[in-house]
Amino acid sequence: MNSAAMYPPVSGPAPNMFGSVPGYQGPTAGAAVYHPLSAPTANIFGSVPGYEAGAGGYIPPPMPMQPTAPLEPGSTPDNWSIPALSEDDARKAFQSFASSHCCYSSSPADNGVITKMEPFNTYRYRLETFTESRSTEWAHKPYEGETPDCNTQPAPQPWEIAATPPKLFTKQTQELRVPFTSSIKDCNTCLATGKVKCEDCKGNGYKSCTMCNGSGRRNEESCTQCEAAGKKKCSVCNGEGMKACDTCKGKRRLLAFIQVKVEWTNHVDDHIVEQNSGLKAEELRSANGKELFKNSQYLLYPLLGFPNPAISEASERLIKEHQSKYAQTSRILQQRQTVDLIPITKVAYKWKEAFHSYVVYGTNNQVSANDYPATCCCVIL
Repeated sequence: MNSAAMYPPVSGPAPNMFGSVPGYQGPTAGAAVYHPLSAPTANIFGSVPGYEAGAGGYIPPPMPMQPTAPLEPGSTPDNWSIPALSEDDARKAFQSFASSHCCYSSSPADNGVITKMEPFNTYRYRLETFTESRSTEWAHKPYEGETPDCNTQPAPQPWEIAATPPKLFTKQTQELRVPFTSSIKDCNTCLATGKVKCEDCKGNGYKSCTMCNGSGRRNEESCTQCEAAGKKKCSVCNGEGMKACDTCKGKRRLLAFIQVKVEWTNHVDDHIVEQNSGLKAEELRSANGKELFKNSQYLLYPLLGFPNPAISEASERLIKEHQSKYAQTSRILQQRQTVDLIPITKVAYKWKEAFHSYVVYGTNNQVSANDYPATCCCVIL
């Protein structure tokens, strides 16, 4: 799909404390470069005519101008199988597992006699929904001579502002200044003086000497660190008691504007068909599998006709959930569904007249063996 069609130009509200700019429902206090402004500071921005006050947050995307094309089912593969694990490969995987643990003896892996190998192959269905969401917020930066443009023209809507998208299914955030919303304001943090009280010395300009604890004497002699004064000039403010304001960086004024925060997010959900091998869910989620099917398009059609009905049911359920959930506050740009076959073999073996088992799983033959019979307590000094 071409990016121009997928990512059309793109705009939300401001609290009463900020005033309003036409078409922006719900910007919240914030900053492009600096930390968001707190509510008491917000009054310095005054009003931007036309922006309706709102609760802030995400802005629903506009309805598409053209009707959405009907969904089309993807093709399904013919080969759903995977070769069985050989006894030799099972042993090699077990030996590799044992050697990767410093406290495991290699004897069970080398000398254990395999008595049974039972397949528990399963399927993993994964649905990804790639979305773009937009929210508005007030931001500010130190004023450095820029020309304010508030109300010189109508401000564009949040979804009308062009943004540069990342590669599909890649997370990214972009902050864009909204044209025609900037104005110059006095800095409320320092009351437009450019300086604030130094917190290090509490505005005194000096700090108690740490070598003599403020006494002026050390080891019955005059303290050489503070020249017997008991205090030293504050290095943060150079003895002035005041330092440059962090909000305006000493400029005394701020350029205040509305910015759009654009977030691209890849929402992922997995469904793993139940099996009785004893593997944990997190092991199966991260396991390497054989890709049997992959389909990607704007809005997906549920996967029908899969040999295991649980996968078809999961596909239908998750696609419906994603399209319902994420279309409310964001724009769905692309969806992708994948089916992997995860090979699982449970191996029973005999070692020193006792029976044990381990599980080999994934196409890279990972091993899970919770009851490895020959371990020791290692102490690393």
